Amino acid sequence: MLNNCRVVLVRTEFAANLGATARVMRNMGLTDLVLVAPVADPEARNARQLSTHGEAILDRCRIVPELGDAVADCLFVAGTSARLGGLFRRQSLGTPREILPRLAELLPAGPVALVFGPEPNGLTNAEVSRCHFLSNVPTDPTYPALNLAQAVAICLYELRIAWLARMEPPPAFPMIAPFDQQERMYKQLRTALEEVHFLYGDKADALMHAVRHLIGRAGPTPMEVEMLFGLARQLRWLARQHGGAADA
Repeated sequence: MLNNCRVVLVRTEFAANLGATARVMRNMGLTDLVLVAPVADPEARNARQLSTHGEAILDRCRIVPELGDAVADCLFVAGTSARLGGLFRRQSLGTPREILPRLAELLPAGPVALVFGPEPNGLTNAEVSRCHFLSNVPTDPTYPALNLAQAVAICLYELRIAWLARMEPPPAFPMIAPFDQQERMYKQLRTALEEVHFLYGDKADALMHAVRHLIGRAGPTPMEVEMLFGLARQLRWLARQHGGAADA
């Protein structure tokens, strides 16, 4: 289903970034790569050297003249940019961790696109305005520009994490012992703690309340309650062996 996310590289200038992008796409389980008016050649030696097991993605990539051609059939388009501010780059802005789950939600419905601009200056304002959302990696402001392939890797990682989270079954809650079983256990445990003199005097009720609270917070299973029954029996046996008294 991750194949429904299309990676779109706009006017990429360096062949090495094409290859590195293909590699990380292979790492993250994506295969659909579209190049918009590329300056770099996907057949170039640098592209092939850095694609490491992603050569097939370069072989199948489509080259189109304009951004609209790359995303015409997409339900959702997220652009990326290191440059912020201005009318076009303030709206619908978020980090990859905020934006990529939105893409993951729509993957079953049809193609979505993640768009990256060229290395020198990124996407133009006109191109940004055609994206539903704009993602910005919160880098150090003294040097915010990432290498293109690094930006792709960060975004595709967040997309994969969001997708895997959606695929995970809901957590299975353990079967908690019924209330009456727990109450019988607490009764036996209190008797045992009294016999070994752990509970005695005016503070016995408060201390037993703390013990109940400690066990109750754990949500004990029937097996765990039976174990506590056994603990109570063993404590009572120990108390009898010592004549009903234990060291304070």
